[in-house]
Amino acid sequence: MFGQQATHDEEELQTEERSRLIDDLAHRIVRRRLETPAIMFLEMHKPVAFLASQCVLMASPLVAPLLGRWEIEKYSRLLNSPENVELLIHRIEDLSAARELEEKAKTADECRQ
Repeated sequence: MFGQQATHDEEELQTEERSRLIDDLAHRIVRRRLETPAIMFLEMHKPVAFLASQCVLMASPLVAPLLGRWEIEKYSRLLNSPENVELLIHRIEDLSAARELEEKAKTADECRQ
């Protein structure tokens, strides 16, 4: 109904959905090797996480054809909370460290041959 506030449950992402979105976004960032600029951007904008989430919504007409309207709304809700941003930063760091270990192991194997 018009004029009613959405309930807290409707606004917050479910734990499973939040984890899936964080994991998906972190994998996309690390796959493109953008972890350093992404972490810097997220750290700088963590205090204004709510505004960042609103900017995602504002850009939705441009990005919706690529990602879909529902995905944009989910990512907007994800970025709404500084805690979620912190979880995303940690996931990016974990994936980046794992990739570096794999690359070092691969290089070591190639040197032995």
